Amino acid sequence: MDVTTTNEPTDLDGLRAVLDAACVVGTWGWDHARGVVTYDEGAARLLTGKPELAGCELSGPGALALVHPGDMTWLMEHMLRAVRAGGVVLAEYRVFQGDGSVRWLLSRGRTYHDSAGRPERSHGILIDITEMRDGGERYVLGTAPTQADSLAQAADLAISLKHALKFDAPPEVIEAANLLLLSLGRAIARTNDRYWQ
Repeated sequence: MDVTTTNEPTDLDGLRAVLDAACVVGTWGWDHARGVVTYDEGAARLLTGKPELAGCELSGPGALALVHPGDMTWLMEHMLRAVRAGGVVLAEYRVFQGDGSVRWLLSRGRTYHDSAGRPERSHGILIDITEMRDGGERYVLGTAPTQADSLAQAADLAISLKHALKFDAPPEVIEAANLLLLSLGRAIARTNDRYWQ
């Protein structure tokens, strides 16, 4: 069998490049039955301060040693509720770095239950959202958003809010969502009128 080696990137190199571009800085797995988590090198570095713990089964406070103390309690409560409910697990929190700086992470994953409905395992990724939290939407826009961009984004969010409200939502909440959409529409129209004059 002939084996040829090249310096071309492998599929794994390509995947890593895509993950880096998306600011995915780590992966995690949580075995609920055994009560242990495992991290890749990036997650181990960010959550424990010890990249050499990648692939090790961790439990207890050491598994989240670098999570900001102000976020620890609610993070644990939120994660446990999300795990019990099953499906998507999503949390945004701060971690300390070795130099004392703080990074913002978005942890996104999914929990799977066994046939009896008990949490079995969760898997997910960590995304570094520090730039987005500290300096605006740098991942989406190359420059600071204009007023029109901000209003359009707010309108998109308000439309999502309106769609998220179910028919049994309290009438005052539905009315508030309608007023918000109306106000944003008027503001966008005024901005557009100034633009075209």
